[in-house]
Amino acid sequence: MAVVKPFKGIRPPKDLVEQVESRPYDVLDSEEARAEAGDNEKSLYHIIKPEIDFPVGTSEYDPRVYEKAAENFQKFQDKGWLKQDSEEMYYIYAQTMNNKTQFGLVVAAAVEDYMNGVIKKHELTRRDKEEDRMKHVRVNNANLEPVFFAYPDNAVLDSLVSRIAATTPEYDFIAPIDGFRHQLWLVKDAEDIRTITETFASIPYLYIADGHHRSAAAALVGAEKARQNPNHRGDEEYNYFMAVCFPASQLTILDYNRVVKDLNGMSDEQFLEKLSKNFVVTKKGAEPYRPAQLHEFSLYLGGAWYSLKLKEGLCDESDPIGSLDVSISSNLILDELLGIKDLRSDKRIDFVGGLRGLGELKRRVDSGEMKMALALYPVSMNQIMNIADSGNIMPPKATWFEPKLRSGLVIHKLDD
Repeated sequence: MAVVKPFKGIRPPKDLVEQVESRPYDVLDSEEARAEAGDNEKSLYHIIKPEIDFPVGTSEYDPRVYEKAAENFQKFQDKGWLKQDSEEMYYIYAQTMNNKTQFGLVVAAAVEDYMNGVIKKHELTRRDKEEDRMKHVRVNNANLEPVFFAYPDNAVLDSLVSRIAATTPEYDFIAPIDGFRHQLWLVKDAEDIRTITETFASIPYLYIADGHHRSAAAALVGAEKARQNPNHRGDEEYNYFMAVCFPASQLTILDYNRVVKDLNGMSDEQFLEKLSKNFVVTKKGAEPYRPAQLHEFSLYLGGAWYSLKLKEGLCDESDPIGSLDVSISSNLILDELLGIKDLRSDKRIDFVGGLRGLGELKRRVDSGEMKMALALYPVSMNQIMNIADSGNIMPPKATWFEPKLRSGLVIHKLDD
């Protein structure tokens, strides 16, 4: 069962939140962060992307960069741009995209739950990326950015969140760049805190939706601190890391699409003919066409859109991995026809998050940069949970969650 606890968050005063908050560290590069921060010295990018305080070209993995993160984190606290709450509490975080709102609970999740599988994963992590985030957690002694969890829908938590969300939020702003709304409420009432803690204790599993590397890094640093403390008790703050937990049914997973540079020596006509072995190929014309159901794909090639529907009997629906559209497209199109066997390393393929729309796929093909584009029907949260429950791992580049969590609304320190 899931163990969570309230914590004394470090966060911006209400009048500074829009100056401090930022996009997550891993959705933009150093120069984009430098441009977004501009001359705003209060931007969280100075802590989560501190290479922007060095000359252009400075590696984000330079030891001085990590030291600068800690220096800036302390500076933000000294100047009052970040202040720690005086009492432990939970927080409710709402995001609104395209008139749909999802409500998450900001909690301190247990390191032990990550280690023993109560917190379930669906992606592989890379050690180099884990180590980068571990260095950042160590040097700041804090989880600067939350991870993104899902939990099976729960009526008790829904009712509590709805009641509190009907009150005036502590923060309420529209983020630049994406234009999404973000709101935060404080959950201070002792009875509400007890209800949240006890209700999560009845939930068997939590699922990492987004932030596998941050989750791994936070848990590994917590376990490391436990080993290094000769007086370790088990209730220290480092035994927990910060997560925002959303009901699974509220989450939006967008399509994660593919663009490919060549047809592996085939002409357009030869490629379409080869596709017809496993798919019903229907030309749709010049207007962008989006897949309408599972096992249907949308191909953009030679200025036209095509529907590709998988033929009957070619998919074992009882196979949680093989029945995924990302697996079908990888096996029957990218590998079998185009010779692309490793999505992580092959330079002939790139990936486009669904938020950018089908127009971005068309643009990259029409520009001549890419030869063809393949749009997929989005993975569902149920599929992700089934895969995690079965102990399997999703294929690479399978999920794109939107909206992304904003960073800097709440920070979790690893000591009291």
